[in-house]
Amino acid sequence: MSKLIQAQALREQMAAIVKAAGSSQAEADTVASNLVMANLSGHDSHGVGMIPRYIGAVLEGGLVPNTSVKTVMDIGTLLTLDGQCGYGQVIGEQAMQLGIARAQQHGSCIMTLSRSHHLGRIGHWAELAVAQGLVSMHFVNVLSRPVVAPFGGGDGRFGTNPCCIGVPLKGREPFVLDFATSRVAQGKMRVAHNEGKQVAPGLLIDERGLPTTNPGVVVEPQANGLFGALMTFGEHKGYGMAVACELLGGALTGNGTWHRAADFKKAVYNGMLTILIDPAKLGTQASLEHEALAFVDWLRQGPAAPGVEAVMVAGEPERKARREREKAGITLDDTTWREIVAAGESVGLKRT
Repeated sequence: MSKLIQAQALREQMAAIVKAAGSSQAEADTVASNLVMANLSGHDSHGVGMIPRYIGAVLEGGLVPNTSVKTVMDIGTLLTLDGQCGYGQVIGEQAMQLGIARAQQHGSCIMTLSRSHHLGRIGHWAELAVAQGLVSMHFVNVLSRPVVAPFGGGDGRFGTNPCCIGVPLKGREPFVLDFATSRVAQGKMRVAHNEGKQVAPGLLIDERGLPTTNPGVVVEPQANGLFGALMTFGEHKGYGMAVACELLGGALTGNGTWHRAADFKKAVYNGMLTILIDPAKLGTQASLEHEALAFVDWLRQGPAAPGVEAVMVAGEPERKARREREKAGITLDDTTWREIVAAGESVGLKRT
């Protein structure tokens, strides 16, 4: 069974829960809108299904409502920021506004962000930058129970550590590449588990380090109290990228890296290294505009593989999903909806 909800109604209901947990109306609206946008974009792993974990983190004290980003250092082209354990949907937006302003003024900005609670879909931050004509690169680490195994390893040692790159395309929708360095996002395993589904082979190992198709091994502790783990994409290549994101998003930013025993706290902290470039001030605007479009057109001119409608580039699937889901609504499985309702009740909202 599942529940179909229109996007605006879902925004209002999620905002009510976040507000009841102590946030201002403005903060609640920002968090809810960001999460629903993830659902609309086809990334339910980063959507409203995160609300129960967020509320749990607030109740535990690991997520602090109504917190703003703190500027630790600012020399124009370099920004060091502290998220102070605030909602990532708010902290991320504030950080990007600061970084974008510096890049527009100076031509570039290297920005580190530490101690932000879960930043959500990283592609959202790249979309803010490309909308202003900027190129953006993001390297992110995740401080939470480690759910991804190193290449050749048998248990989880780090998080899904996403990487994201955004490039504006003149007169077109932008290129926005946003991917977890695991073969699949942890949240997608939560969704599959809640729906009672098995997943494709090759994504997971169980608590013994053996291949499995049961997503529950990374969602709930198994009989021996241990968890399974996600695999990195591309074997040693994805593993190398995951380590790079841990070093750049964690060690370099001051967010810290994971090197301790797993715990079961609800809070999820992200560190993010962001690099913003203004092609106009770099002097390569004309080249970018011409060559980027020429290359994308070249990709599309080739034949599609059997069974494939057309060649696409990063960002297109999300925009297609938004058009469809804005019209049709967003589907949530019953387990996820019950968890969301329970989260609301835990902060005093009555079941409706």
